[in-house]
Amino acid sequence: MAYDIRLVKLITGDLALGKWEESEHKIKDIAVIQTMPTQSGGVQMMLLPFGYPFENEITGEISMDHVIYVYKTFPDELKTKYMEASSNLTLSSPGDLQRLKNMGGPGGAPGGKGISLIK
Repeated sequence: MAYDIRLVKLITGDLALGKWEESEHKIKDIAVIQTMPTQSGGVQMMLLPFGYPFENEITGEISMDHVIYVYKTFPDELKTKYMEASSNLTLSSPGDLQRLKNMGGPGGAPGGKGISLIK
């Protein structure tokens, strides 16, 4: 099932990410984005459950009445990290399998240098 993931700015000023429910006019499974400065002068983003530190699971819902801005676009990496955090699954990207091309040894054959687990 594909989810419509939305990044919104709440009336409190928080940046929140969640699954849009059109029929209920709500965003469910809310995560909040917090930024932290790094030593190199940049910024690191943290994805936390909205109820943190009292809740450790990404749950809950917020009515769109509490939203002042909906971002039209935001990085796909942020969507992927949200889906991983809310589902406890690791998602692969299209390039992940290409990095494994030489894992089978020369020419993709099992064995190569080292130990082969497949005989």
